[in-house]
Amino acid sequence: MPTPTKGPRLGGSPAHQRLMLANLSAQLFEHKRITTTETKAKRLRPFAERLITFAKRGDLASRRRVQSVIASRSRTNKGIVHELFENIAPAMAERDGGYTRITKIGNRKGDNAPMAVIELVLEPVSPKQAVVKEAEQAASKAAPAEEPAVEETEATETAEVEATEVEAAEAETEKKDQA
Repeated sequence: MPTPTKGPRLGGSPAHQRLMLANLSAQLFEHKRITTTETKAKRLRPFAERLITFAKRGDLASRRRVQSVIASRSRTNKGIVHELFENIAPAMAERDGGYTRITKIGNRKGDNAPMAVIELVLEPVSPKQAVVKEAEQAASKAAPAEEPAVEETEATETAEVEATEVEAAEAETEKKDQA
C-alpha cells in the first residue's frame, strides 16, 4: 500500500494513518460513497484504487492481500472483501483507472473544515470511449500500403469526371468568345 507521507499525518503515527485509511476504504466499499474531509478523501483515493486494482485480478493471493489491509478478521470485513471482489471489481472491469470521484461540498458547520464526498464510479465506461478505442484498433491494424477502399476510388473517379466536364465547359466558352 502507499507508504505514509512524511510530515503531518491524518491523526498521529503512520500506523494510525494506515488504520484510518483501511477503515475509510472499508466504509467506501460498503456504502459506495462517504462524506469526509477533503484531506482524508485525497489520501484515501490512491489507497482505495489500489485495493480495487487487486480485486480486479480476482485471484486468491489478491483476496488475501486485500483482506490483510482491510484490517481484522471480523465477519463484516470478510463481507466487505466479498462485496469488493464479487460486485465492485466486475463493474470496474472495463475501466483502466479512476475508480473514485471526489466532489467538494463546502465547509462543515462546526469547525469550518472543507468537506468532500468520495464515491465509487460504478457507471459503465461511456460508449464514445469504446467507439474511439475500436477505431484506434482498426486504424492500427490497417496497413498504409493497402489499396484504397471502394468508396475512395469512386470518389476520385467522380472528381475526375467533374474536372473533365468543367474543362469542356471552359473550352466551349472560349470558342464562343473567339467567334
